[in-house]
Amino acid sequence: MAVFAVITARGPKWDPAKGIREQRDWDAHADWADRLTGEGVIVLGGPIGGDRADEVALLMVECADEVTLRSTFATDPWAATGVLRIKEVRPWTLWLDSR
Repeated sequence: MAVFAVITARGPKWDPAKGIREQRDWDAHADWADRLTGEGVIVLGGPIGGDRADEVALLMVECADEVTLRSTFATDPWAATGVLRIKEVRPWTLWLDSR
């Protein structure tokens, strides 16, 4: 399996007046992410800090390839409703791994 670093960002339907857990369809998005984590697709992930206001989360993802990753992430309820989008996908060669 290939490993990728995925950065997600606010989509056009992100409500800047609300926190992440108050966004539309939070429960459906959380269920989707929990399922992928249980399947081992999402290895690590969570909100990311920094000075880029549009960025939401950084994820470590194991997937066959980027095409499969993108099609899997397209099933996220937040992607379907425009709350969240993939900003960047980068192949990641792991040299250190305590798992």
